[in-house]
Amino acid sequence: QNFGSIQLHIEWKSPAEVQRDGQNRGNSGIFLNGLYEVQVLDNNDNDTYVNGQVASIYKQHTPLAMASVPTGEWNTYDIIYHAPEFEKGQKVKSGTLTVIHNGVLVQDHVEIKGTTPYIGWPKTHHMERGRLGFRIMGTTVG
Repeated sequence: QNFGSIQLHIEWKSPAEVQRDGQNRGNSGIFLNGLYEVQVLDNNDNDTYVNGQVASIYKQHTPLAMASVPTGEWNTYDIIYHAPEFEKGQKVKSGTLTVIHNGVLVQDHVEIKGTTPYIGWPKTHHMERGRLGFRIMGTTVG
């Protein structure tokens, strides 16, 4: 099923037993339109690059605050996503994201610059609706 603009409530936790570090520790993600990632990561005592940390809009926007609960406990994300708008194949309005992490505003209606690839620059895809996706790697989503 494809979605456009959407509001989500997500609950997730990283493994209670710490086994790795950096991006290899409870690394997951929530993908809006299958293109734009809100990062899920166990960042407690676990430094990584700023635009790849927990609650970042991956590789685009650093969170305003660190709001994680202790490792192994449940976190919440409340996400408000406004899809980009297109006319005749041209983007006329960028998408935006607001993220509230455990009750703390960490992304405040930020503009999505394009896709959120691991390597490379954001790209514009001409779609207003797409799949909602979850990448689960060592994280539990409830």
